[in-house]
Amino acid sequence: MYRDAHIHMQTYTRKPQQIKMKRNVWGAFSEVVLAEEKQTHRLVAIKRIPKKALQGKETSIENEITVLQKIKHPNIVSLEEIYDSPTHLYLVMQLVAGGELFDRIVERGCYTERDASQLISQILHAVHYLHQLGIVHRDLKPENLLYCGQEEDSPIMISDFGLSKLEDKGSVMSTACGTPGYVAPEVLAQKPYGKAVDCWSIGVISYILLCGYPPFYDDNDAKLFEQIVKAEYEFDSPYWDDISDSAKDFIQHLMDKEPQRRYTCDQALEHPWVAGDTALDKNIHESVSTQIKKNFAKNKWKRAFNATAVVRHMRKLQLGGSEEESVLSAVRGPIVPPPGPSATGPASLGEAFPSANALM
Repeated sequence: MYRDAHIHMQTYTRKPQQIKMKRNVWGAFSEVVLAEEKQTHRLVAIKRIPKKALQGKETSIENEITVLQKIKHPNIVSLEEIYDSPTHLYLVMQLVAGGELFDRIVERGCYTERDASQLISQILHAVHYLHQLGIVHRDLKPENLLYCGQEEDSPIMISDFGLSKLEDKGSVMSTACGTPGYVAPEVLAQKPYGKAVDCWSIGVISYILLCGYPPFYDDNDAKLFEQIVKAEYEFDSPYWDDISDSAKDFIQHLMDKEPQRRYTCDQALEHPWVAGDTALDKNIHESVSTQIKKNFAKNKWKRAFNATAVVRHMRKLQLGGSEEESVLSAVRGPIVPPPGPSATGPASLGEAFPSANALM
């Protein structure tokens, strides 16, 4: 199915530098190495995945690779090649080395509502492209938004398609998955869902970019999910006092509890806060960066979960209460424990290698 690694990996030379790269669903047991394409001297990231670790996960792996192979967009991390050996899969990925979104905001000296608007515009264009292809990302969050390079005008890139799904004609998605705090109400309510879940997540990201803290938060998952299912959030003073009414209107349209009323990417791209000149130029860096550092150190906001166990638990309940109560009872059940931060430290690279044999 894939090209022979022993033949084609000879075109790359491993580099000795350490590399930090966002890990996807296979990250717990894969090694990411920096490599140089010999002919062009272009740097790439190669993910080396042991096949033993993939046993039982073949369907999800094929799904993610199928999705990645369909994508070519300037704001989405690309899968360039796939190589196969008897023991490993090798994914040659576009090198994205500009760091995470939050880190860049904290480090910069000036940050405005207009900056946030331009970031969201890039994200919307990329997600609109995915939706045109019938792809739902299902795990959009700031930790999956990386800068391509260190340049000040570097584009933002969407990464991590481990939970992404191709919409099939005549079928609907219903698996509860995502990251607590960014997941849409209909997912938690066990309703069939579609592309609108990504638009909800973009609304949550927009909210955070303008104040530095999440619209929903509680140390208790049940209470957190209650807030989300009811779409209970506020534009708190003083943090939102200097934010335009246009920005708040934009967020409210994306974070509408009802997916049928929620903005699509097309509609969001036409909103004056993105397409017009209503985004303010006032420097909000101090307030936003302070809140980011305060509120996003906890692993909880960086972990994805697959709530299949929650769904099974829901089905065993005597559903005599409200929809919200059913959800809250269920989430007290077994949620998959957090695997830790999604942004990992540098992979161990060892020595530089002279040929592809060192990769295999």
